[in-house]
Amino acid sequence: MGKYIELTSANFEATLAEGVSLVDFWAPWCGPCRMIAPVIEELANDFDGKAKICKVNTDEEQDIAVKFGIRSIPTIMFFKNGKMVDQVVGAQSKQALADKINAQLA
Repeated sequence: MGKYIELTSANFEATLAEGVSLVDFWAPWCGPCRMIAPVIEELANDFDGKAKICKVNTDEEQDIAVKFGIRSIPTIMFFKNGKMVDQVVGAQSKQALADKINAQLA
C-alpha cells in the first residue's frame, strides 16, 4: 500500500531528484486542503511505485513555501527529475490530478 511522503527541507531535493512527483502544499487550518487530503492519499496508493505523492506542511516548512512562491493553498506542483513542470492552485478532482501525473509519466 502506498503512502504519501512528508517533505521537509532535509529531504525535499533528494526525494524529488528522480522520477515524477506530485507535491501538495497545505496547512492544517486550510479547509480546501483538508477536503483534498483523501484524494492525495488515494493517488499515493494508485501511483505507488510509479510516481511519488508528497505533502509539504507550509506552516512547518515555510522556507520551501517561500522558495516556490506559494501564496495560496492548496497549491499542487508536479516535478519531473527535480524540475517543476506544472502546477495547479486550489482543490482539484482526483481525475484532474491523475491526468497531470500520467502526462509526466508518458
